[in-house]
Amino acid sequence: MKAGHWKAMNELSPHLLPETSHGAREAGTSLFVSAQDGLRLHVREYGQRGAPGLAVVCLPGITRTVADFDELAPALAAGPPRRRVIAIDSRGRGLSEYDSNPENYNVAVELADIVSVLIALAIGPTVFVGSSRGGILTMLLGAAHPTAIAGVVLHDIGPVIEPKGLARIKGYVGKLPQPRSFEEGADILRRVMSAQFPHLTADQWLAAARRTWQMKQNALVPTYDVRLARTLASIDIERPIPPLWNEFDTLAGMPMLVIRGANSDILSSATVAAMRARRTKMELIEVADLGHTPLLEGEDLLRGIVGFVAECEIASRRTLTPNPIK
Repeated sequence: MKAGHWKAMNELSPHLLPETSHGAREAGTSLFVSAQDGLRLHVREYGQRGAPGLAVVCLPGITRTVADFDELAPALAAGPPRRRVIAIDSRGRGLSEYDSNPENYNVAVELADIVSVLIALAIGPTVFVGSSRGGILTMLLGAAHPTAIAGVVLHDIGPVIEPKGLARIKGYVGKLPQPRSFEEGADILRRVMSAQFPHLTADQWLAAARRTWQMKQNALVPTYDVRLARTLASIDIERPIPPLWNEFDTLAGMPMLVIRGANSDILSSATVAAMRARRTKMELIEVADLGHTPLLEGEDLLRGIVGFVAECEIASRRTLTPNPIK
């Protein structure tokens, strides 16, 4: 990151836009935050703002939305103890506004967006659950604002991104056929991703389709701005992507849980081993038969994440100071 990006992040003046309801509190409440450039960012909030537990911030993958946390976020909010959980739609995804300039779909701008949300919602040290690109943003945040983080869940992502997986993602972002129904969408996803997820049920593929497409003007369209593909166009998969070991190391003083899909082609077992060599106390959950990124559902996985956040709670009482970003 260039120094100017970090300077800009420290000069933010965000404001909270009017809240709108998207159902009962248990299903989360939608609200909108103004980013540093005025673009409207959608946030799904769970739990009470005055809840006693440590807050959690969930960051989706490159084309993903807050819907990926529909199972995890309520479980985290319920505790124990009860806590506030927010999930953020990055610009150009979900209910967040699309950017008129697709060049702004980059990690520097998206990182500034996260800081906008943290300031607007008065969120102090918090546990971050970062899925894929969301995990990259979490590592970058660790370098820029380490005191904002009380714990980290890296969801199928690490400092080294495997080129094979990146090539696969580059091959379908913004390029999937337009389905005529969610059932047809489920078939499309099954054809594209069955090697990563060989044992998903028909219902799980259908649920995935509903997270991938949305109905607009009587047609199914992606839940993200297809111009996101431009952010991947310049990547040469023949050249290794610079690793983020320095950024990863900024998280050395805080609890960390890594969730890896056993079939992942983005986070290799070799990278996990290298991460553990640098962090002997790093916790690991490997999910059998799933690829990049494993579904955040199922009693055992949810219990493991909730338990890890509870451990972060204990550690935070000894080490954290309030309101690190102003």
